[in-house]
Amino acid sequence: MFEAVEELIGEHADLEKRLADPAVHADQREARRLNKRYAELTPVIIAYRAWKQAGEDIETARELAQDDPDFVDEVKELELSREELTDRLRLLLVPRDPSDDKDVILEVKAGEGGEESALFAGDLLRMYLRYAERVGWKTEILDANESDLGGYKDVQVAVKTRGTGEPGQGVWARLKYEGGVHRVQRVPATESQGRIHTSAAGVLVTPEAEEVEVEIGPNDLRIDVYRSSGPGGQSVNTTDSAVRITHLPTGIVVSCQNEKSQLQNKEQALRILRSRLLAAAQEEAEREASDARRSQVRTVDRSERIRTYNFPENRISDHRVGFKAYNLDQVLDGELDPVIQACVDADAAAKLAAAG
Repeated sequence: MFEAVEELIGEHADLEKRLADPAVHADQREARRLNKRYAELTPVIIAYRAWKQAGEDIETARELAQDDPDFVDEVKELELSREELTDRLRLLLVPRDPSDDKDVILEVKAGEGGEESALFAGDLLRMYLRYAERVGWKTEILDANESDLGGYKDVQVAVKTRGTGEPGQGVWARLKYEGGVHRVQRVPATESQGRIHTSAAGVLVTPEAEEVEVEIGPNDLRIDVYRSSGPGGQSVNTTDSAVRITHLPTGIVVSCQNEKSQLQNKEQALRILRSRLLAAAQEEAEREASDARRSQVRTVDRSERIRTYNFPENRISDHRVGFKAYNLDQVLDGELDPVIQACVDADAAAKLAAAG
């Protein structure tokens, strides 16, 4: 695997030279592309140089240890350090998800369980909004369909990074593990006998697509307008501001009624549609890829239960990776990083195992 680094070193040097040319920056899109690739390669080059230097240091320490026993312990320390550098370099060389730097559209939808499921969907939404606030991401609710008791039948929110961020550390890199069925066990607010109920909500996370990534032909869409329903301002139930877009080739339907303007609702619905079409195309590509290149975490069927939130025990369990903790109240307040990191680590381990 490490032989490939020599080619990357050459590519890195070439990128450095091209980025130093002022003419390159006349085309901002090309300059961004080169800068992104340069930023991706830089950690690999740094890790490789450290790995090579560690090897040279070990050889020097071994020579010195032949005459001075004090260097024996230093050899052992250097060997342990190089093993860690080897693992880091292997991980950096594993092909990563090309969408990791993307922002996302996150959708939460109530499932079985009626009003209690809608309330739980609201809890999940608040968890993600608070998590985004903790890590410094921006959020924008695109559309929401509230329930009678203040929960959500369904809600879509755009989550974006502030600035460029580190390569591979975008919103998708963290939130892509949240897609699936989330199950809750608790005594509902509507339960008079104090019995524990089980209900569920679904979460769908898709990388947000730019217009250039997804081509939508003018004849591919059927656009219907209708009157908004539910809580809202003066325009609700008085004007045809709500928009429903059907993508005819795939049958994907997106509705949006959150904004007072029909044009704004159409723009929001198109954002959601583009992200779903991009996700569908990527899933199709994954199905065609070999098993060795697929993540064991991400290939879990979305219809399967991925996580349980047990309120009586204050316990959260992720069933894909065996994660369990008894700080559910803190997780729902946005301390989601340890749960996500368990999925990230399992994904990394699977990729390393597949890479041999």
